[in-house]
Amino acid sequence: MQVGIYCRVFDPHQQEDVMRLLSQLKANQIEPVLYAPFFEQIRSFWNDAQPPALFYEAEELNDQYECLISLGGDGTLLDTVTLIRDKKIPLLGINFGRLGFLASIGREELDTAVASLVNHTYVKDERTLLHLDSDLPLFGETPYALNEIAIQKLDTSSMIKIHTYLNGAFLNTYWADGLIVATPTGSTGYSLSCNGPVVFPDSGSFVITPVAPHNLNVRPIVVPDSNVISFEIEGRADSFLCTLDSRKEIVSNKTQIAVKKENFTINLIRLNENSFLQTLRNKLSWGLDRRN
Repeated sequence: MQVGIYCRVFDPHQQEDVMRLLSQLKANQIEPVLYAPFFEQIRSFWNDAQPPALFYEAEELNDQYECLISLGGDGTLLDTVTLIRDKKIPLLGINFGRLGFLASIGREELDTAVASLVNHTYVKDERTLLHLDSDLPLFGETPYALNEIAIQKLDTSSMIKIHTYLNGAFLNTYWADGLIVATPTGSTGYSLSCNGPVVFPDSGSFVITPVAPHNLNVRPIVVPDSNVISFEIEGRADSFLCTLDSRKEIVSNKTQIAVKKENFTINLIRLNENSFLQTLRNKLSWGLDRRN
């Protein structure tokens, strides 16, 4: 069995956990294939005479991998999604970060996670992606997002007008600092911090959430993910910021962009003991107030 391991920025405090994970994988005859820049960060304390197998880019990954393991927080996991693309390799997120909605497996669960891989007792949750279309090429070979696509004003410029359409029919003009289109997965991310609703992962919907809207009667709206959502942008500045998860590009106001459901999905691995409801309760501290 073969698994890939990706880590964006290695913290020396994680050394013990990383080595424990690698040791557990080896003990269970699972071959780890490390992302090459990650191995360079841990090379100094690599204690095996045999160097590990390495991969450098997305094209080297294939369906022979049991899964791709992301070591870090949710941002690291979102980076890992750009490596998997449409290869159907399941993604397992181990949380070395803070909140960890997506990378929901704690470092104290490393042994359980490895045992689940060995025994194939894990659950794969299928997650919808967003796809960005435009009249100019944006975001290279990965014009998709697991969490959200956001349109935002640049720096300290004035608010922008975002004319928004559903399947060509006018929805609203958002006069705001920006606008978020989130997947159900992304409903607990940036959208939630802008007062968007929490949406169940299998709800088949998108959430459109304004960022600091000028009109107080403008509220987030949930729409079916069968819609194509298109935008026309106006503003005093000549350009705006477009982001896909943690990636960003500066785009001219004259650029036409649209958002739709991507034609492939991502599978996130969770342990049998975990569920979306449990993650909500744990991460948002729901149910801890016993006064009622």
